[in-house]
Amino acid sequence: MFLEPPFDAPPASAPAPGPALEPEIEEQLGRYVRAAQGGFSRNTERAIRSDLGIYAEWCSREGVRALPASAETVAAFVDAMAETRKPATVRRYVASIAVAHKAIGRGKTLENPVVRLALKRMHRRKGRRQAQAQGLTWPLRLRLLEAAGDRLIDDRNRALLAVAYDAMLRRAELAALEVSDLFVEMPGDATLLVRRSKTDTEGRGEMAYLACDTVRLVRAWLERSGVNDGRLFRSVHKCGALGEGLDPSQVPRIFKEMACRAGLPEVLVEGLSGHSARVGAAQDMIAAGIKLPAILQAGRWKTTSMVNRYGERLLARRSGAAQLARMQERT
Repeated sequence: MFLEPPFDAPPASAPAPGPALEPEIEEQLGRYVRAAQGGFSRNTERAIRSDLGIYAEWCSREGVRALPASAETVAAFVDAMAETRKPATVRRYVASIAVAHKAIGRGKTLENPVVRLALKRMHRRKGRRQAQAQGLTWPLRLRLLEAAGDRLIDDRNRALLAVAYDAMLRRAELAALEVSDLFVEMPGDATLLVRRSKTDTEGRGEMAYLACDTVRLVRAWLERSGVNDGRLFRSVHKCGALGEGLDPSQVPRIFKEMACRAGLPEVLVEGLSGHSARVGAAQDMIAAGIKLPAILQAGRWKTTSMVNRYGERLLARRSGAAQLARMQERT
């Protein structure tokens, strides 16, 4: 079946695959999947596997061919999914279906105007705006750090949050850090090697900055845990034993638990994600008047779109309309 490695088998709760594909299609897709081994990140592989399972199940229910699909079939799938799924999720489904069609030499299928019109129809009805993660800005960062306890896991959590904020790390980048990636400089601050990122899939590596207070928190964690090589951040069991690493999916849970301990309102806690420290740092840089090129470099962005989105409220308060209102002394 086409959901073979590297798209590892779906969990028991995942939709069952659709009807078997024609042998020739199976063989083509299988060759592509094997050739792509390691070409996608683990998260991308997992998403493609899950998306194709959902698509195959829908095709099975509707009695239509999954691969290769007609443009009308994909458009109908978009219309059906748009009823209950967010636009960003439906766009991801379509991207995964496109990968499968590319694998069998039908890469042009999803460029058909029928598919594009279905996506446009969805966007006109539901919009394209995505919910934004709650930013862990400097004041919130301080509250979370101060509220943490004195257990080993609290030392880890403080260091984790501080590093995530300074280096503006995504959760996968944070979990992948090695002790050897940290380079402490003479004044007490440090640079951090981010070996691979969403915008650096080939692993050229980029350097990030850590302030002196963050370095002290990292050192406190390392000294108390006894970690001196391998993964920088580890899971901590109730008995105090350390795991080999920290799964990226645990990062948002850690932030939420720290926020609950700090007494933040539930609405703020629920808005936190694994990107919240990254979002908050970007918002703080905009508020401080730091120039855009420096923000892009710090966050390892290639374009300004995400920075503008993270800082849209701050930027609106600096717009021409806001400046005019201040000049007119309107209160």
